[in-house]
Amino acid sequence: MIKVAIIGMGNISPSHIRAYQTFSDRCAIVACCDILPEGAEVRRRELGLEQAKVYASHAELLANEDLDLVSICTPPATHEQISVDFLSAGINVLCEKPMAPSLAACDAMLRAEKQGGAMFSTVAQNRFRDDVARLKAVLDSGLVGPVSHVQVDSAWWRGLSYYDLWWRGTWEQEGGGCTLNHAVHHIDLLLWLLGAPQSVTAVLANAAHENAEIEDLSVAVLMYQRALATITSSVVHHGERQQIVVQGREASIGLGGDVVAEISQPNGFPAPGGNAELLERLQALTATQEPLAHTGHQGQIDDVLTAIETGRRPAIDGHDGRRTIELITAVYRAGIERRTVDLPLAGDDPYYRPGTLTERAPRFFATSASVTDLAGSITVSGATGPDHEQKASR
Repeated sequence: MIKVAIIGMGNISPSHIRAYQTFSDRCAIVACCDILPEGAEVRRRELGLEQAKVYASHAELLANEDLDLVSICTPPATHEQISVDFLSAGINVLCEKPMAPSLAACDAMLRAEKQGGAMFSTVAQNRFRDDVARLKAVLDSGLVGPVSHVQVDSAWWRGLSYYDLWWRGTWEQEGGGCTLNHAVHHIDLLLWLLGAPQSVTAVLANAAHENAEIEDLSVAVLMYQRALATITSSVVHHGERQQIVVQGREASIGLGGDVVAEISQPNGFPAPGGNAELLERLQALTATQEPLAHTGHQGQIDDVLTAIETGRRPAIDGHDGRRTIELITAVYRAGIERRTVDLPLAGDDPYYRPGTLTERAPRFFATSASVTDLAGSITVSGATGPDHEQKASR
């Protein structure tokens, strides 16, 4: 039986807890931890964790519990220290996104994983979705031909009060705005589907949140060898219509399953009806994809438990998380310095270090509130894009 602890009992923690409870024959949550232990106690009772002890610090938890795995559900600025402490002690870690606010922090976590002989996985639960699996299968088949363009819309909407929570809205505590904390899901998927780009240009703005230092909107253009990808990261889009659309030479396919395959007339214009044969092949391919046994956080936690049980690497490890942070860091540097940034980033790049982004990033507005909790239900977009799964005030 794998012994699990939850660190951080905010609004993302139920997604972890319920997933672990699905596999109660394989694991047991024996402890939970939060800097507000009274709130953790309430959440513990609500979710039926009768046997779990409550701790007020991760150091106290580490000193007093015999653990196999911890889920870290705390604000981004805390991920490095908590992960390093548990990995160094040989305890496996599943850490919520984003992995960390800097590449140096990511590398410290990877070193601790290696030195402690433990396993690290960063949350990217949207890889465990049937629509994503179908899109991946189509791209891997090569039927769409060489990729020309990928359109990524990571479109969310958040009201002003969203940034009143104590750790949100500042570069120091949140590590960044929508590019880091919302579009991270789509950026992970883009890297998984298409690989890393050669360079990036970007523009950052705060268009609608006068109570936050950070960006609430960014647009990035990624250059591949012969293809471009555009990423819109936003918390200002009403309706939260999200999408990933891949344009190949032979056909295009979207995350929602929409497929278009044009063929040319002699004059170069599209022929009526398109390429019916290719459309049929693509539709047959997607139809044969078996539904995933577990999806979302449940799918990733199933994978992490299996990795611990069998000794294999998890499907999503710290190197995946680092690649995502590297691209996000490049987007920020490009937007701040208003220039093209080449990838990969070198070890002596000033933005590799912790603190550089905090020092150089624009303060669009001053934060105007700092509350410990926010009332209201957690709503989830009905869009076809990656699900932000109850992540309103982690």
